[in-house]
Amino acid sequence: MEFALTESQRAVQEQARALAGRFDDAYWRRCEGEHRFPWEFYEAFAAGGWLGIAMPPEYGGAGLGIAEAALLMEEVAASGAGMNGATALHLTIFGLNPVVRHGSAELKERVLSEAAAGKLHVAFGVTEPDAGSDTPSITTRAVREGDQFIIRGKKVWTSKALESSKVLLLARTTPLEECARRTDGMTLFLANLDPAHVTIRPIDKLGRNAVDSNEVFYDDLPVDARDVVGEVGRGFYHLLDGLNPERILVAAEALGTGKAALRRATAYAKQRHVFGRPIGQNQGIQFPLADSHAKLQAAELMIRKAAWLYDSGRPCGAEANMAKYLAAEWGFEAADRALQVHGGYGYAKEFDVERYWREVRVMRIAPVTQEMILNYLGQHELGLPRSY
Repeated sequence: MEFALTESQRAVQEQARALAGRFDDAYWRRCEGEHRFPWEFYEAFAAGGWLGIAMPPEYGGAGLGIAEAALLMEEVAASGAGMNGATALHLTIFGLNPVVRHGSAELKERVLSEAAAGKLHVAFGVTEPDAGSDTPSITTRAVREGDQFIIRGKKVWTSKALESSKVLLLARTTPLEECARRTDGMTLFLANLDPAHVTIRPIDKLGRNAVDSNEVFYDDLPVDARDVVGEVGRGFYHLLDGLNPERILVAAEALGTGKAALRRATAYAKQRHVFGRPIGQNQGIQFPLADSHAKLQAAELMIRKAAWLYDSGRPCGAEANMAKYLAAEWGFEAADRALQVHGGYGYAKEFDVERYWREVRVMRIAPVTQEMILNYLGQHELGLPRSY
């Protein structure tokens, strides 16, 4: 059993830390406050070739694994960029994995090189207002007409739609009532976000405001049959190839944000003096911070294990889910404690911990709720009856 990072993994970690470190908390505070996409940050990472870290070399990628991608995303979040910085990048890194795995040679040739170079922005259109975690209940429909499909429906929480020209879109090609299994009859498309047929409405939300989240309405959007990802009717199964990497990368981002918050709280506890002593000398402050340090270290180990299993081609559903669960729980707890350590200043935007707190909170909801993860673990790991 080897816990040390490889030489190439350490290089990823160090280089990502150095590049992300060029963008300080004041930069992220401005992007958040102005609801402005962090273009300078995005372009710096695109120019460095980081967006293609897990894509095949023949399409301009680095050909590395999810383990390396997780290290990248952890360092981005830990720099103080939090979820604003991470979300600006990660949709390209994991979102196109179904195309890498199941797309036709022609489709991969057409889109992956551009995506790896940072020239192509792709959003992720799966969640619907009335379906949520029950993906088979989606109602967005795609009807075949000759060499194209016509798509009509509505998606919600589609991140980066305002910046994207394409969307990885899941739609029903066979009505649910005609399917032998609920997960059949869905097809994955790499569709153009054509403004003549697509309406995008930003959602006003609690945090992570440098990267937009949107309602997206599809009004008879034509999609060329060449843009089907994999097999018609098997889109749900193709989509699964993006879910475990997504959980692992989101876990790394929650971990990094928790580490950023803990770093801030520890520094403040050392320099803030009350009643003639640093507040970090008080066990009421010191113990919660030490407890968060231990928990974040444990979450890191689960992330490393899940990524290693995925990159080794082994089953990793339980580990990917547990990594996301632990990192989201303990990353948020670390941010909450950091806010508490700062007292009233924790509520002030200039100290940044309130931003970390708001951004990491969403990781307990997205991309899957903590409760749904417990459902999965109870049923598939403990052998308990299905609870939903």
